[in-house]
Amino acid sequence: MEETSITAREKGLHKALTQRQITMIGIGGAIGTGLFMGSGIAIGYAGPAVLISYAIAALIAVIMVFSLAEMAVAHPTAGSFGTYAEMYLSRGVGFVVRYTYWIIEVVAVGGEAIAVGVYMGFWWPGVPVWLWSIALVYVNCRSVTNFGSFEYWFALIKVVAILGFIVVGVAKVFGLGTATPAIGLHNLTGLPGGFMPHGFGGVWMGVLMAIFSFYGVEIVAVTSGEAKDPSRAIPHALRSMVGRLTLFYILALGLMVAYLPWTEAGAKVVQQSPFVKLFAHAGIAHAAALMNFVVITAALSSMNTNIYLSSRTLFSLARGGYAPRWIGVLTANGTPLVATLISGAGVLAAAAVSFFSPLAYNYLFGIALFGGIFVWIVILATHLRFRRAWRGRTLPVRMPLFPIAQITGIALLSAILVTMGLDTEFWNISWIVGVPWLVAISAVYFFYRKRLAQSVVANNANAANA
Repeated sequence: MEETSITAREKGLHKALTQRQITMIGIGGAIGTGLFMGSGIAIGYAGPAVLISYAIAALIAVIMVFSLAEMAVAHPTAGSFGTYAEMYLSRGVGFVVRYTYWIIEVVAVGGEAIAVGVYMGFWWPGVPVWLWSIALVYVNCRSVTNFGSFEYWFALIKVVAILGFIVVGVAKVFGLGTATPAIGLHNLTGLPGGFMPHGFGGVWMGVLMAIFSFYGVEIVAVTSGEAKDPSRAIPHALRSMVGRLTLFYILALGLMVAYLPWTEAGAKVVQQSPFVKLFAHAGIAHAAALMNFVVITAALSSMNTNIYLSSRTLFSLARGGYAPRWIGVLTANGTPLVATLISGAGVLAAAAVSFFSPLAYNYLFGIALFGGIFVWIVILATHLRFRRAWRGRTLPVRMPLFPIAQITGIALLSAILVTMGLDTEFWNISWIVGVPWLVAISAVYFFYRKRLAQSVVANNANAANA
């Protein structure tokens, strides 16, 4: 497939995002409630060895992100990995991976909307949950510059909160500038079970939770279609983002399990953020209210980012001929308004399912769990074919350790999927609904492939002649 037609069919988006905004959008997309709340579950699985869990998850994320960056600089499009899968694997894979990504983003935003409603109830219990979703859909219906500015400040609040946490943690653990004696590193190895109380099995289960803390880093590739200078902004944003995220996660969690006994910081069901526990132990006034604000910001930021991702994915499907053409219409300010509104309606539907039937939402969440891993595997598989197609040509960005890194990433992600399927307590929900979803969406493509192929050819021809 000609890359010029692929690029041309998604034209019209305004290239307005700056390098600084893209960097913070990427950081904000990855730092969410998975770190502030979900880290407690990972600690419960692995104990102090949660540091290894997050290091393994970070390695997978680095491999995926740098592979994706290489393709994003070569093909800066809003369809991103879905478009690349269509170009280098097959139209069917491009169809399946984009619809899968759209549904998992909608489900993710629906979940965050419920979380925001719960957190907002801390101060405004009478405000309806759906109001926060409507507000963020409105933000995304305006120009991409507005979205970039909004997300920049959301992300900055989270970064400042983590830095503050690190400063307090260092002071308490090493006794710097405090009247109280240093905690030291005893909690890392001196508790029953030592550093790895549940063995490597616990560490590996911690990876399952940790990998979802890195979800959202792929947004940097999606922004390439609206970046001012993607050849410079995308590589810089990715290098900066991955380094900072790894530092923030590993350092923050290391200080957490050093300061608090892991038996206190970890839990199978999170009732309170371990970040709140540390601030409260440290004597920080209004710790619960402070972290409630940060967690709300994290959830709103995640919602904002996921609405952006889902709208651009749906826009790409429409422009590619895989959804009604009118969904791909842009406003005068370059916003895919219809795609954003449809994604917003999907968010409200997902939130409503969660509100009326938590069990039904668990099934939707299962698609998100399975779909997220599936998308990352497809990205790495696409990159293997991309490199083969670009052999002998100069690449603006080059992923090191090819193809060992990609094969390692696929193997680790596949192992995570298998582990999720074998777990009978929670994670197997991903297979129970994830596999039927992939079968169903693949069947849709199979039955309509001739009509879709004609639509794709027509859209590419129109784009080339425009």
